[in-house]
Amino acid sequence: MEKGKYGPLTGVNILDISTMIAAPFGATLLADLGAEVTKIELPNKGDTLRTVGPWKGNEPLRWPGLARNKKSVTLDIRKEEGKEILKKLIKNTDILIENFRPGTLEKWGLGYEELKKANPKLIMVRISGYGQTGPYREKAGFGTPCTAFSGHTYIQGYPDRPPVSPSYSLLDYITGVYTAFAAVSALYYRDKTDDPEGQVVEMGLYESIFRMLEFLVAEYDQNGIVRERTPGLAGHSSPAGTYETKDGKYVVLVCSTDSTFNRLVEAMERTDMLEDERYYTNSQRLKHDDEVQKIVSDWIRQFTLKELQEKLDLYGVPVSPILSIKDIFENEHYQARKNIVEVEHPRLGKVKVPGVVPNFSKTPGTIRYRAPELGEHNEEILGGKLGLSKQELAELKEKGVI
Repeated sequence: MEKGKYGPLTGVNILDISTMIAAPFGATLLADLGAEVTKIELPNKGDTLRTVGPWKGNEPLRWPGLARNKKSVTLDIRKEEGKEILKKLIKNTDILIENFRPGTLEKWGLGYEELKKANPKLIMVRISGYGQTGPYREKAGFGTPCTAFSGHTYIQGYPDRPPVSPSYSLLDYITGVYTAFAAVSALYYRDKTDDPEGQVVEMGLYESIFRMLEFLVAEYDQNGIVRERTPGLAGHSSPAGTYETKDGKYVVLVCSTDSTFNRLVEAMERTDMLEDERYYTNSQRLKHDDEVQKIVSDWIRQFTLKELQEKLDLYGVPVSPILSIKDIFENEHYQARKNIVEVEHPRLGKVKVPGVVPNFSKTPGTIRYRAPELGEHNEEILGGKLGLSKQELAELKEKGVI
């Protein structure tokens, strides 16, 4: 295959034996950038993501976006013949991505030490709820409970109500980004140093979002403060939050730096606030946040969304309307950036999915093929690459191996 033809990872071979969202999303990100990803699924059942909503009729609507650019092979790796086939596939694999509960692959005789016998240069990326070590290693872990464990859920919502979990699988998707980052980092090290052996990279779901909460760690460590629930970007910047316009629309505005606030007060024609010791720095504004919020809220309510956006854009103040998905579909910037694209679907015709990001100037990623049907590439990969005959494939199917 021509180097870089389908993205910067053209020529990288990945086996994805994971299920649901976090680890598979990481594999999809790599596939979007050109990696050849073979997804291993249980015969007659497939990835459990195939049974997760939303739906249109009997069609799972997440599948086209989350499983694109992959090839599906059905293989029961719990059975002896399935294990042997997996090991044959491993021989030409750069990266194996898995998210079984720790100890499961070892129980099946497919731990890293065993698999590296087939390919010493194999990189294994392991995602689990709580990581491969520690007293909680064997606990079942899904994104929402692990979000609670991370400390993120505790600070979400209003102080007079219960904590609020994210309304979608936020932690899983964040972990997917870490999965891809881990995979290419290990691959770079292996190939840049010409190390004769691969390595294992592992993390717990909760760790991906906990890594982003350094302010919580610092605040508790140094000030002994347990941050409680507050809506919006509380305690970081002032002004910051959600504001209503004259025509009943909502916008988010954040002044994370003093220079941004300076531009805001210019737009508001309130440069007198820069001479007021209560407001002239962010630390002082945070002490008088209620007053600042009232001043800004009252000013914003004088303008329609269009008027406000034009004025603040003119002064370089970061503000955005809160967009619904309908708004996004109709938005000119999303269209110009090709953030939503169409892909083929065997029964729905065409479906829209998020576009490929990030953008590469020389080696752009692309959606090369749609999300696969279950076992769609058995013959291509098990027959074409491993050399199994049609009769052997038929026998393996009869035994429930594929």
